Amino acid sequence: MLKIHHLGHSQSERIVWLCEELGVSYELKKYTRDPVTRLSPPDLKALHPLGAAPLIEVDGLLLAESAAIVEFILARHGRGRLRHGPNHADFASYLYWFHFANGNLQPVMGRSMIVERCGLAPDHPVQTSVQERLDKALALVEARLAQNDYLAGSEFTAADIMSVFSLTTMRLFHPVDLAPYPNIRAYLGRIGARAAYQRAMAKGDPDLTPMLT
Repeated sequence: MLKIHHLGHSQSERIVWLCEELGVSYELKKYTRDPVTRLSPPDLKALHPLGAAPLIEVDGLLLAESAAIVEFILARHGRGRLRHGPNHADFASYLYWFHFANGNLQPVMGRSMIVERCGLAPDHPVQTSVQERLDKALALVEARLAQNDYLAGSEFTAADIMSVFSLTTMRLFHPVDLAPYPNIRAYLGRIGARAAYQRAMAKGDPDLTPMLT
């Protein structure tokens, strides 16, 4: 059976959610962040050199990196679900938004969080540069969702599973006001209505009210 090593309030929520969407059986091993550093506890760090989640174990394999894990599970259990193949009209969009999550959106959220914690003045060039990049990334998502219900088009896919963490739980660590983005907020409302998302968050992070607004 697939075993998910899930760090609370982390990107590993993606893997729990994917398994719930696909109906994949899994064992959930939960870890709590250090209350001071907010990083992984020693028993999770001991599993992988980077000491981060998510991690999965299956058939003697230990695999890290959420995007790699999502693709692995889709290849083994997806049976064509939640992704578009090369003959689908939205194939390129699916690939773009799947990789946009960890290629642009999550990194700029992380950079913005770190720069903010440095206490720079609002008009400091580094602060303004990072903020402009974050604004552009969110504006791009907003524009996409003005045209489509989901990031890859009209259908919910793994591109959405990859992206939602940055728009929701990541805001625990770096608050971002979504009031200027009505299409993102409507999209998160659609996500929050999904039974699989509700189950995943209740199982993985029962202490957290999903940040869908």
